[in-house]
Amino acid sequence: MQTALVHRGPDGEGIYQDDSLPVFLAHRRLAIVDLDGGVQPMWDSSGTIGVIFNGEIYNHLDLRAELEALGHRFATDHSDTEVLLHGYRQWGEDLPARLNGMFAFAIYDRARRRLFLARDRFGEKPLYYAQSRGLFAFASELTALVQHTAIPANMSMTGLRKLLGYGFIPSPHSLYEGCSKLPPGHWLSFDLDSQDCRLQTYWQFRLEPEAVLGEQDTERLADELRGLLRQATARRLMSDVPLGVFLSGGVDSSAILAFATQIQPASQTLAFSIGFEEDSFDELPYAKTVADSLGVRQQSQVLNLERARSLLPMVLANMDEPIADPSILPTYLLTKFARESVTVALSGDGGDELFAGYDPFSALRLADWYEKLVPAPLHRMARRFAAALPLSDKNMSLDFKLRRTLLGLSYPWSMRNPMWMSPLDPQDMSELLNETVDPEEVYEEAIACWQQTSGDLVDKTLTYFTRFYLTEDILHKVDRAAMMVSLESRAVFLDNDVVDFCQRLPNRFKFHKGTRKHLLKQSLEGLLPNEILHRPKKGFGLPAGKWLRELSSEHTADGLPMLAGAAVEKLWSEHASRQADHRLALWTLMALRHPTMRQQALREK
Repeated sequence: MQTALVHRGPDGEGIYQDDSLPVFLAHRRLAIVDLDGGVQPMWDSSGTIGVIFNGEIYNHLDLRAELEALGHRFATDHSDTEVLLHGYRQWGEDLPARLNGMFAFAIYDRARRRLFLARDRFGEKPLYYAQSRGLFAFASELTALVQHTAIPANMSMTGLRKLLGYGFIPSPHSLYEGCSKLPPGHWLSFDLDSQDCRLQTYWQFRLEPEAVLGEQDTERLADELRGLLRQATARRLMSDVPLGVFLSGGVDSSAILAFATQIQPASQTLAFSIGFEEDSFDELPYAKTVADSLGVRQQSQVLNLERARSLLPMVLANMDEPIADPSILPTYLLTKFARESVTVALSGDGGDELFAGYDPFSALRLADWYEKLVPAPLHRMARRFAAALPLSDKNMSLDFKLRRTLLGLSYPWSMRNPMWMSPLDPQDMSELLNETVDPEEVYEEAIACWQQTSGDLVDKTLTYFTRFYLTEDILHKVDRAAMMVSLESRAVFLDNDVVDFCQRLPNRFKFHKGTRKHLLKQSLEGLLPNEILHRPKKGFGLPAGKWLRELSSEHTADGLPMLAGAAVEKLWSEHASRQADHRLALWTLMALRHPTMRQQALREK
């Protein structure tokens, strides 16, 4: 299990075996802070509380000072890992709620004979576990977890349906039977004697707009947001190793780079960017504009089909758990060449979710009118009309957005957000799985989220994208791509204080008169060039539709016995002949096949 995680921690290893209980802990270390003193498992002075930990605690210095004032004495100089030990001794189960950071950790409390596991608020760091009679096992990746010989790597049909329906597998589900993902913002306590396993939510993203904020002047709110983002950037510049910034040329990553140059010299700040040969996907000119305006050094590479073809098998095989997001390829290339210069990189992830940056927000009012004015029997006719439109390979082309929008409009509001992003609709899913698929079962998490979220369409959509798409797709993608090359990525927008501000902020400051990220852009006036602040969003995509037609002759259904072979062939054939655009479905099938075959090979080995 430990060997399967070497890529996450190439700088050291630690193994512990209890001398009286069947408890085993293993750790791989990527050294970022306290290079000499942060060896794990780490124990308190009494030797009764030990921890293994993946991530960073950005407020560890503040917590250390608070704990020292309470009488705690630290052995290390500035280890955030040791703060977890003393914090657990002081606050117990209340510890995770006090942490500002990204983390997955396990604390072994020998005196109380229990394990205490926790995952950060948004799930930036992964944590899987499995429990059966006489066994409790956990790991940072699903691939490592199923190396345990008592855990069979049998595919979960529920997990598979979720993957085909959402494009990701929402917590607590996973790809394998008997294996669960600890949901973001949760802790877990396992009693070694009774084998009782208790889960508790300590935080969940919830919009609670405050009227007092809505009455404030926009300029004052923009100033407050600017200060919070600068503070969050400063916290994430904490490192004892070289650090850089991912730069796409969009608003979010450009903002992070701008704040970084206010905190450290621009000449010492490195920015890393990825481009494409296809103009509609390429953002390198915008990234260069930002880098030049801030006076930072920018490094860039271009991803084309031939390079993608060579990277594809390795990247997909090491995704751990598949997602229907082709942008993991450029993300991997970005992290790979950034790792040649730095060990840590700051990202703009989370800005689109917190500030309504995605295209569906612009479609909400139109969708509402469409539902009121167009009779339901005409919806299918409209979909057939959209399907007959010529296919375009351009980024976010009109035909692509129209087909996606009409697909979602064929279902109730509670299912539309996942349907707009879905690799397959339930009808095609039924054909692929040779069974009748119930949409309400597939999308039960999204339906519950919609029904439980108060507010208007914007608030409900913001909550869905933040709770599900951000945590289970975006953060999963970035973590796996970065960890493949042993690089740590830090999401500035997910700082506790920034998120708490966004939860209290009425949505008219996020989506205002058709303008997405309204207040965020206001806060960045004067920091970024106007052509960056006010240009249309591209998104970090790649020409998957075009490239998959080039790869169609190389596909195979091997390793996918749970799917109907004829349906798989039909999807590839229709896409290759331009009869339909199945880019998300086909990518999902490839993403599913490669890790499945890798897992089989690892188990055989």
